[in-house]
Amino acid sequence: MKKKRSNGNGRGLQALTLCISTSLVLILLGLVVFIGLTAHNLSEYVKENLTVTVMFGEDVSNHDAAVICRKMQTRSYVTHLEYITRDQALKEQTAALGTDPSEFLGANPFVPSAELRLKASYANSDSLKWIAKDLKGYKQVAEISYQKDLMESVNRNLQKVMLVMMVIAVLLTLVSFSLINNTVKLSIYARRFIINTMKLVGASWGFIRRPFLKMALLEGLVAGIIADGVLAGCLYALYTYEPDITAVVTWQVVAITGAAVLLFGLLISTVCVYVSVTRFLRMPTKRLYKV
Repeated sequence: MKKKRSNGNGRGLQALTLCISTSLVLILLGLVVFIGLTAHNLSEYVKENLTVTVMFGEDVSNHDAAVICRKMQTRSYVTHLEYITRDQALKEQTAALGTDPSEFLGANPFVPSAELRLKASYANSDSLKWIAKDLKGYKQVAEISYQKDLMESVNRNLQKVMLVMMVIAVLLTLVSFSLINNTVKLSIYARRFIINTMKLVGASWGFIRRPFLKMALLEGLVAGIIADGVLAGCLYALYTYEPDITAVVTWQVVAITGAAVLLFGLLISTVCVYVSVTRFLRMPTKRLYKV
C-alpha cells in the first residue's frame, strides 16, 4: 500500500514538474508570438500615421478646396483626411510664431491644404509616386509633399525588426521543443519497464500509447492555461502602466497569442510523448537495462 502511494506521489511530482517546465517554455513562446503580432500592428500604426500634405493654389477658394477634399477622401488609399482652411492655417501659425504674419504682410499668406493619412499597404516609395501623380491630376493642387526619407527609414527598420523576430521565433521553437522533449523523455524513461511488460503480454502499440497521450494532452492543456494566465497578468500590468497600448495590442493579438500558447502546449507535449513511447516500444528488452 505504501509502495503504491509512493509510486502515485512520484508520478504526480513528475506530472507537476513537466507542467511547470512546459508552461515556462510556453511563456517564452507566447512572448515571441505576442511581440511578433504587436510589432506588425506597430508597423501598421506608424505607416498609417505618416502624412501626405496637399497644398492648393493661391487662387483656390476654401469652398472649392473643400469640394476637392471630399473627392480625395473617396480614394481607396486614403484612411483619413484633414482639411485646413486659410484662416485655420493662419491661426495655427500665429500661435506657433507668437505673432500674426498678416499684420505686416497686409494679407493672409497661407493657402488651403489637406493632410492625408494612407493605408499601411500604400505607405511606401513606389505607391507614393503614383499617388502623388494621381493627386496632381486635380488642377487646383499646387504642391504635394511627404517625408520620403522618414518613410523609407521606417519601412527599412520595420523589415529588419520583423526578420529578427522571425529568426528568434524559429530558434526559440527549436529550443523549447528540445527542452520539453528532454523532460518528457525522463518521465517516460521511469516507466519504460511498464511499457515493455505491456508489449510482452500482447498489447498493441496504440493501446500502450493511448494513456500516455491522454496524459500528455492533459498536461499540455494545464501548462497552456498556466502560461496564458501568466501572460494575461503581464498584459494587465502593461495596460495599467500604459493604457494607450491598446492602439497596437488589440483583442485579436491577445486571442491569437492565447490560442497559440494552448496549441503549442498540446502539440509539443503530444508529439514528444508519442516519439518517446515509440522509442521504447521499438527497443529490445535487453537494451532497456542499458539506457
